Amino acid sequence: MAPEFQKNAMYVSNELESGDVQKNFDDDGREKRTGTLLTASAHIITAVIGSGVLSLAWAIAQLGWVAGPAVLLAFSFITYFTSTLLADSYRSPGPISGKRNYTYMDVVRSHLGGVKVTLCGIAQYANLVGVTIGYTITASISMVAVRRSNCFHKNGHEASCSIGSYPYMIIFAVIQIVLSQIPNFHKLSWLSILAAVMSFTYASIGLGLSIAKVAGVGHHVKTTLTGVVVGVDVSGTEKVWRSFQAIGDIAFAYAYSTVLIEIQDTLKSSPPESKVMKRASLAGVSTTTLFYVLCGTIGYAAFGNDAPGNFLTGFGFYEPFWLIDFANVCIAVHLIGAYQVFCQPLYGFVEARCSERWPDSKFITSEYAMQVPCCGTYNLNLFRLVWRTTYVIVTAVIAMIFPFFNDFLGLIGAASFYPLTVYFPIEMHIAQRKIPKYSFTWVWLKILSWTCLIVSLVAAAGSIQGLATDVKGYKPFSTHQ
Repeated sequence: MAPEFQKNAMYVSNELESGDVQKNFDDDGREKRTGTLLTASAHIITAVIGSGVLSLAWAIAQLGWVAGPAVLLAFSFITYFTSTLLADSYRSPGPISGKRNYTYMDVVRSHLGGVKVTLCGIAQYANLVGVTIGYTITASISMVAVRRSNCFHKNGHEASCSIGSYPYMIIFAVIQIVLSQIPNFHKLSWLSILAAVMSFTYASIGLGLSIAKVAGVGHHVKTTLTGVVVGVDVSGTEKVWRSFQAIGDIAFAYAYSTVLIEIQDTLKSSPPESKVMKRASLAGVSTTTLFYVLCGTIGYAAFGNDAPGNFLTGFGFYEPFWLIDFANVCIAVHLIGAYQVFCQPLYGFVEARCSERWPDSKFITSEYAMQVPCCGTYNLNLFRLVWRTTYVIVTAVIAMIFPFFNDFLGLIGAASFYPLTVYFPIEMHIAQRKIPKYSFTWVWLKILSWTCLIVSLVAAAGSIQGLATDVKGYKPFSTHQ
């Protein structure tokens, strides 16, 4: 048992005598949770509406007017449905009064056990590392886009305006080193709300600029029911690979199951966490789907089959340059918050395991109270400072080595979508509800699971092919955009 929980449990037993336990602690002996529908929805929107929305016009261009929106809506429905299954798994054996599980691995351990716990941990934490690397890349691209936008405005749209992104990755990493000292998920609400506002802002700007472009005089672009045309825009092989990659991009655009349990663990116990989490998932997924469909379809209508991979940083728009600058600043601020939403579960996992492994180490367990101007008292933990700083530096270095946007997004989406968003929630639902093998419900759940596996495999193949192509043509010491 972790020292912190032992201390809480002792405190609870003393409080029981005075009848004040309900005021200070939850049923598991931990400090009273204060999360609400608003904070949970903010966490979800921060996690879901991210850099993925900027590539949706490109994804729709690869798939066309029919398959593009259909794939978007399909991923939306699947994500919401499986998130409700996962929300019911937070407590075990029952979703209302069972024992709490604090992490995704704990949930899998309670319902499935065995080697699946290890597989879940590998999938979840590898995904979280990948997402933080991807966000470092995307945030730096947005920062570079501000400089390039001003350069184009001053020197004309044909100017080279080549600016390296490495300095901006370093700036992003320095900011994350500071924010990573926020102790845990429970202290992140303000940052998630800010990030959610930023995500709505830049998505709305992109949508507004696309509408203005579509409505502009002399606007003529080529769009088709099936997307880019073989033999005209791309070769047959490119069409296949790009379609696979587009599916991966869309899968990434809905990925938040990796942090769902950790978000749910911040909620008050009344009303039941599972009910609040389902409402938050519905609010988050439906809101983001509306933005995704609008940004993807109107972005495709604005740019046609030549849609850029990122229509705010890929300079589908040049003017008004100040609005483009503001949108890219919003992207960077949003990704600063989203980085923390995705890395906090990883931080918590490593720190909890180290505390269990070395409970007597003062370096790991001791905290030192510090007075921070305007913020009150901050408890400094040296292990947290060193480990989290090292993590941010390592992810920044990896981002510098692999600065590829679309392909990286697709690979992360393909790798995480099936195991974390589909497979484990379905398997845990079957185990929790004791659904009979070969019953109607069991069969259609298995069909859904296997279908999503196939989709994830083809998306991963497309992304790997795209990454291989980019690596061949990449010069590591040249400036990149």
